[in-house]
Amino acid sequence: MVKSPRYIEVAVALPVNGSYTYIVPEGMADISLQGKRVLVPFGQRRITGYVLGESEAENEHKDDKDIKAIIDVLDEKPLFQPSMVPFFEWISDYYMHPIGEVIKTALPGGLNLYEIINYAITDKGKTADKKQAAISEERVLSLLEKSPMSARAICREMNGNISSALLYSMEKRKLIEKKKEIKPGKTKTITESYVSLSWNCFPSGKISKSQEKLLDCLKSFGELSLKRLKEFVPGASRAVRVLEDRGYITSSRKPVYRDPFGESISPDIAPVSTMEQEKVISETGRFLGKGFAPFLLTGVTGSGKTEVYMKLASFAVTQGFSVMVLVPEIALISQMERRFRARFGECVAILHSGLSAGEKLDQWSRITDKKIPVVIGARSAIFAPLSNTGIIIVDEEHDSSYKQEGGLKYNARDLAVVRAKLENCVVLLGSATPSVQSYYNVSIKKFSELTLTKRVENRTLPEITVVDLRKSRDSRGIRRFFSEELICSMKKALANKEQVLLFLNRRGFSGFPVCGACGEAVRCKNCDISLTFHKSANAYKCHYCGFTKSSGSDCNKCGSSEIKLLGLGTEKVEAAVKSLFPDAKVERMDSDTTVRKGSTVKILKGLREKSTNVLVGTQMIAKGHDYPGITLVGIICADLSLAFPDFRAGERTFQLLAQVAGRAGRGASKGRVILQTYNPEHFTILSAKDQDFKSFYEKEILFRKELNYPPFSRMIMIRISGRDKKRTFECAKAVGEYCKALKAENKSFHKSVDILGPIESSVTRIASRFRWQILFKGNDSRALHSFVRKIMFENALKICGRDVSMSADVDPYFMM
Repeated sequence: MVKSPRYIEVAVALPVNGSYTYIVPEGMADISLQGKRVLVPFGQRRITGYVLGESEAENEHKDDKDIKAIIDVLDEKPLFQPSMVPFFEWISDYYMHPIGEVIKTALPGGLNLYEIINYAITDKGKTADKKQAAISEERVLSLLEKSPMSARAICREMNGNISSALLYSMEKRKLIEKKKEIKPGKTKTITESYVSLSWNCFPSGKISKSQEKLLDCLKSFGELSLKRLKEFVPGASRAVRVLEDRGYITSSRKPVYRDPFGESISPDIAPVSTMEQEKVISETGRFLGKGFAPFLLTGVTGSGKTEVYMKLASFAVTQGFSVMVLVPEIALISQMERRFRARFGECVAILHSGLSAGEKLDQWSRITDKKIPVVIGARSAIFAPLSNTGIIIVDEEHDSSYKQEGGLKYNARDLAVVRAKLENCVVLLGSATPSVQSYYNVSIKKFSELTLTKRVENRTLPEITVVDLRKSRDSRGIRRFFSEELICSMKKALANKEQVLLFLNRRGFSGFPVCGACGEAVRCKNCDISLTFHKSANAYKCHYCGFTKSSGSDCNKCGSSEIKLLGLGTEKVEAAVKSLFPDAKVERMDSDTTVRKGSTVKILKGLREKSTNVLVGTQMIAKGHDYPGITLVGIICADLSLAFPDFRAGERTFQLLAQVAGRAGRGASKGRVILQTYNPEHFTILSAKDQDFKSFYEKEILFRKELNYPPFSRMIMIRISGRDKKRTFECAKAVGEYCKALKAENKSFHKSVDILGPIESSVTRIASRFRWQILFKGNDSRALHSFVRKIMFENALKICGRDVSMSADVDPYFMM
């Protein structure tokens, strides 16, 4: 009996929408393919695709002779569970992003195969008379005589003095030819040689001392890696070859796990829960395995939310479920990972961008193989290939770091709720300063609220003193930002062998270097923004595009070398602390000092072991860290984010201030916070001083409702950018006019969509691209998405062409 053809749906790793139908060749017909990568023909290329499942419309394809067959299956086992396919499809639809690129974002990087096209010289090209050829042709032939090259490489070697028309002409005259080659992915599983005794190992002939020692090692320890054997027996490689030839031992290659954890952790014993913690654990735990249940855990800083997470995870694992724990930043993963490993041992995997591609692949494989029930990670861990998920925990759920800004612009906190709903499990969002969106969901009964009102061991919340910086405006030097109150408090804390944390959410030494002669700011050549002076690098740097400029550079406008280093950054604060307290060990934690692998762990280790007296840092130090030795927190300037052109500016400022204040007094000694501000009467500052989230929320939600901002509406932003200023402006104007016409001609959009813009972005140019934006606001999410799809997918290329790009940001967080 002839089997009917098998059709599958494949998402390709390219910026194209939808999936594509392929036929499975007879030789692969019995292979399970869902969740695996396949090599497929696509146009004139061969590319990597991801199998979503069997094609539902199999009967429609029976007479379709144009359907292409897959070329090869690239994986022995699936890279993702079948249950994740609806999750990927939801993400693709909601964030308006190609599903193939969604899956590519989710998987460890460097896996995919790529087809590359090189030009090679032909026999005719080798014998051609180069003297009769044009200079450019002669140069191309000379380059290709050495080795085949891509068009880009040829262009680079010739300093851009070559056209595609010339290469096409040479190809047509058969002087050169195109050669296609599949380039393998860079990330692979690594293997190591392992040696073991054969079942019939009874040496009968003469063997050397090293061979005898090697056999004794295998008898004592069992199977060993060749690497380990070499530690016991120098020259083990030769001995292994001889003994294997004689049949005394066998060797095989096995996958090697790249360990990302580093130092080992001593096991801990779970402390007795407080009554409040026990109530939260009981209330949440009873929903495990009983369907979708969303919770918001609120409470004061230091109330033991992490302990609640660990006990819920332990309960879930004992019930046979897997657990996902998301934290907003890599800096926090170190602490969370230590605590979970101390409790769960080797049952913990981590996923974040700080891992090498190989380490991430190994962690991914262990999760896929169901060897690891607990996964901890930053936002990308939301894609972890867990099966039978019992609970998803999102720590510090308010944090904007959960929002991805490049490529697929997703929010991991929101996706945690979506995944929990699709997989019918519990989702627990936790924060001492919850987002307005999440707390609103509590108020409308979409989420259930759980509360921890007291610190562990009934420790008191820190006392917060507000210092009005307006009174020190006329002070000079560091005294302008280091009030007498702060300096005295630091002296007292350091004298008592206590630790101090100083917070300023701006890195670098000087955030506003200006010419002392003409007043011109030192600006980036690629962006409409001033550069920041970094003393450690002795250079001016752009925090948007990475452009750097020597510290000895003169003013671009008048040529003066008299540059004034105005403004403040963490480097300047660090230098000031060192001059005020020369005997104190001072460390700085920001994105400049945590670039190298292991640097974050090293800084936090110094804080944990109390070898660091003062830690200066940006928002990295404000989140979730628990170090009992910190008794004093100094907030250098609380107002930096209040004036941002963003409706969430007040919310972010409150959250940052309340969170960083919560780092103080988490041990036996009482904590104190010095909050310095130019706006002591602002309700955000007053709410942070009182550590009163509900007071802040009640005022903020009225403002949101009046202006119909989220959570009362949904928003989508279209960003328009191009290298030509005039062309970008014309495109933005054309898109704006099309939006107004689309709304006017379609009655369903009249009341459901508000159009704000087009308008130049706050930062008008980044990385040499001019930027405009249009904001769409509405109460009906479906209508809003439908409206933006018509612009993005039906008319974007018609309006803008290929020289100006358009991208959609659903639920935008950063309006700059």
